[in-house]
Amino acid sequence: MQFRNIISKLGRFLLSKFFLINLVLAILIFITAVLMSDYLLKRYTNHGESITVPDLHSLTIDEAEGRLRNLNLRFEVLDSAYDANLPPFAILDQVPIPLSNVKEYRKIYLTVNAANPPSVQMPNLMDKSLRQASFELESFGLMVGELIYKPDLAQNAVLEQLWDEMPVEPGTMVPRGSKIDLVLGDGLGNVRVGVPDLRGLTLSEVRWLLLASSLNLGSVIYLDEEIADTSATMVYRQIPSPENDNEINLGESINIFMTTEMPDSLKTGKFGFLDDTTEIDLYDIENLFFEED
Repeated sequence: MQFRNIISKLGRFLLSKFFLINLVLAILIFITAVLMSDYLLKRYTNHGESITVPDLHSLTIDEAEGRLRNLNLRFEVLDSAYDANLPPFAILDQVPIPLSNVKEYRKIYLTVNAANPPSVQMPNLMDKSLRQASFELESFGLMVGELIYKPDLAQNAVLEQLWDEMPVEPGTMVPRGSKIDLVLGDGLGNVRVGVPDLRGLTLSEVRWLLLASSLNLGSVIYLDEEIADTSATMVYRQIPSPENDNEINLGESINIFMTTEMPDSLKTGKFGFLDDTTEIDLYDIENLFFEED
């Protein structure tokens, strides 16, 4: 009898208006919670889509910040390094790398160019050959500046090393990327060398070839009005000319005129470096002009 009463009361309660209202409210709350969770999850994961990381190399911090903000990405500067070819605080590296796919609000970690170059020790170049000196300077992060010849029995041997036109002692701290002028022996006489054919070469190839020839680079004149990338230009004309086996003294300068487009008449060269299927090897060029000590 008591059990029947309990079942009867339970039935009346389940069919009561109070229970039905609370049941409907509970179902509505559950559905709302599920929908809200799904919405928040999709918002956090950007609906399963991703954002392509832009290439920030060489941009300023302000430029990078604006570009990242437009993509709903963040950034943090983690480190600094030095590149003499870029302005201070330009971006050198980034993580994740360009074209990576990331989620919205992902943080991009940046390495920027230092305002001042780090200092390195000046090596001892005295009595070394021009070839040895140039390789050693490069290994220290320094550059060969002007080549100055004076009468001395030791041809192409370093007699003095100069920084900012002043002698610099080995061990002195100098800014990385500095140009070091070298005073070299001319072998006791006005030694003359053939004018190398620079036409069709890029500026970096010109520097190597002139260094190998114990010559200096004079003026660099760009003929195009607007050049987006100077590394893509080639020598169109040079003074003095290499024609007729022309010769000049060691240490003299050659002026060059650069352009982005070469006429067909100049698409041949002494070393075959203008052939579409041939690449120039700068070390092979160097060996053509340097003799073993």
